[in-house]
Amino acid sequence: MRAALASLLAAVLLLPLAAAAPGADGFALPQAGHAFDFPRDHGSHPDFRLEWWYVTGHLWAADGRRFGFQATFFRSAGPRRVGGAGAHPDFGTDQLFLAHVAILDVQTGTFRHQERLNREGWDASADPARLAVTNGPWSLRMDAGAAQEMRLVAGVRSEAALTLDLRPTQPLVVFGRDGVSRKGASPTAASYYLTFPRLGATGQLQLGTETFAVHGEAWMDHEISSSQLDPQQVGWDWTCIQLKDGENLMCYRMRRADGTPDPYSTLAWVDRDGRVTQVPASGFRWEVLSTWHSPATGADYPVRVRLTATRPGDPTPTSFILEPLARDQELTGDVGGIPYWEGACRVRDERGGEAGSAFLELTGYARPLRL
Repeated sequence: MRAALASLLAAVLLLPLAAAAPGADGFALPQAGHAFDFPRDHGSHPDFRLEWWYVTGHLWAADGRRFGFQATFFRSAGPRRVGGAGAHPDFGTDQLFLAHVAILDVQTGTFRHQERLNREGWDASADPARLAVTNGPWSLRMDAGAAQEMRLVAGVRSEAALTLDLRPTQPLVVFGRDGVSRKGASPTAASYYLTFPRLGATGQLQLGTETFAVHGEAWMDHEISSSQLDPQQVGWDWTCIQLKDGENLMCYRMRRADGTPDPYSTLAWVDRDGRVTQVPASGFRWEVLSTWHSPATGADYPVRVRLTATRPGDPTPTSFILEPLARDQELTGDVGGIPYWEGACRVRDERGGEAGSAFLELTGYARPLRL
């Protein structure tokens, strides 16, 4: 799942790739049983309206100082014209690229963030043959080797700069049923959802006049779709959890206008060998423990939550509490126009011990998402 796709749809972007059944608007829709072809499928899929590459993670300096980071590259396409996608008579391309970067300094509680929006061209691009996306000086690229290693270059104005080398330490996984991740009852509310649940991260972080050699772990999502919401849905809550024992969880709760979760909400356990066990909406509980009120947007975000589900092969429910490392981790939508909360969290077990790390995303609280 990812937040700023709403911002992009409020603007527009995309192009063509593998043969897939088109929807009524001419864009491709995810198909069950799709055979992925890597490294090509790590790249751009311009037959689809929406796509994003999303990296979140936790970093530490040598002295133990902790940081959280998010870097997201979005692609979105405008309406298909007669004869298919192609050059707009006035602007030359209908592809738009939005990017978000956020960095949290846990020691000071300082949360820095920035957005960029560019039309496809010299300042923004996504390669359909491999993972190579850029937006201004920010980029995410995968090398040509079989190890699928990546380099992320990002920053926040002149306040922060981040360069990370990312190396998969657990296998790539595909979420959903038969390769399709459903988000609602409509057949168009679906995506191909590819994830590296564990990436070893090493690199350099500059904050003001300070520079840190950092190391840590990251999570990377790549989603490909042409629509993400049913009309009655107003937003979603999403989390990725990396437990100390090597297991991982991904969960999204699609929210309806009346506040109830959509039946197409889901949770997925991922073991250290990349085996995925999907849990339907009826198989987990998402409980709000406390909220944070944003002075910037007036939104009340449920930033502390308890997630309860049964582990694969164990009928006893297991609960985890997600606690934000700082309560103010709101991206205010200064460019894209869609505020949302995306924050680094500590994970505690039922006894209060620290069980792992997480990221939490909360959308549709400042205003309902309308894609």
